[in-house]
Amino acid sequence: MKTGQKGMVIWLLGHSGAGKSTIAGMLAERLEAEGFLTISLDGDVVRAGMNRDLTFSDADRLENVRRVAELCKILLQKEIIVICSFITPMQAHRDQLRTMLGDRYMEVYLDCPVSICEQRDVKGLYQKARNHEIEHFTGINSRFEIPASPDLILHTSSSSPEQCAETVHSAVLQYL
Repeated sequence: MKTGQKGMVIWLLGHSGAGKSTIAGMLAERLEAEGFLTISLDGDVVRAGMNRDLTFSDADRLENVRRVAELCKILLQKEIIVICSFITPMQAHRDQLRTMLGDRYMEVYLDCPVSICEQRDVKGLYQKARNHEIEHFTGINSRFEIPASPDLILHTSSSSPEQCAETVHSAVLQYL
């Protein structure tokens, strides 16, 4: 770990298929190669484990975000860079994150049209949602509120994952 490293939370949000996990992985790899201590928290992984008791109702989505924010607070005490990849469709939930994490929270919105996300969907989740096999699927039968004031916006339909990871990396280095 770099001496004097400052911990922060980089919260990548957007629709399923927008590129959150891909960009998070690239960013973590680059920061680690530079000697920074990082940890990645992916929404699918967290929901399969720590938050497997939660549904996708509005109340459970809020609880999912709250639990992850509490974990982030613990990791921030150790000055770890936490890279989070969560859909986070509600502005109220993002406001809660900003309140809980303060100036150590960087909100990065991956702006990508649902139609492009749907084309990228190798798991077939969008089709299952359209066939009413999945309830509360963001972008199909559950709303996504465009972030009011993200710290950074990435247009993942027109920029490569490498370009997006580089943009976030540059912003992170300004903080650190």
